[in-house]
Amino acid sequence: MSSEEFEKLHEIYRSLYEDIKLMPERALKCQGEERKRLVRTFDERHGEAEEVLQGMEEELRVAPSSYRNAMSTKLRLYRRDLGKLQRDMKNPVLGLGSSFQPSEGSLHGIYSSQNKQSTHLQSQRTLLLQGTESLNNASQSIERSQRIAAETEQIGTDIITELGEQREQLDRTRNRLVNTGENLSKSRKVLRAMSRRLMTNKLLLGIIILMELAILGAVIYLKFFRK
Repeated sequence: MSSEEFEKLHEIYRSLYEDIKLMPERALKCQGEERKRLVRTFDERHGEAEEVLQGMEEELRVAPSSYRNAMSTKLRLYRRDLGKLQRDMKNPVLGLGSSFQPSEGSLHGIYSSQNKQSTHLQSQRTLLLQGTESLNNASQSIERSQRIAAETEQIGTDIITELGEQREQLDRTRNRLVNTGENLSKSRKVLRAMSRRLMTNKLLLGIIILMELAILGAVIYLKFFRK
């Protein structure tokens, strides 16, 4: 809230005031149903103007101190002018300043009608204020939901980015594991080949030893035992 909102309400009030400021004078020149319609219209516009002034009072309480004095002066002048219009409007309704003098029963009917209209307008004002408060609460709730949605979206984006980085790391690790597996497979093949060669060499060595032993035995036999 700021003085800017106060100025908006000020423009609304000026528009309403322009609508009703000539109504007391017009009421002096009309009679009967036309006057009643004019009174009802005045009461409605007057009620709307009162609501606008209440809104201006609320703005005054939270306005910056540098604006508060000027705003307070405007508000006092507006209330004075509005009260004067209401007093002037009651004169033609009561017949003051005109040749029309209503009877006591007529006065009672006018007061009763005014009270009903005032009660109806007050009820409408209450409903309007409640509706405005509900809209404000709904707007604040929507704003909070939007902030939460934006924060959630940002968190989701961060998580997706982090998951992408982790996937790249996993891909690199998998590639390293594949290369390691290939190297291990090659190593196993080399070891198997070396093992086969070792067994072949052992077998050949055994055959050579047996052959040497057979030759040695034959030589001994021929030299010492054969006559």
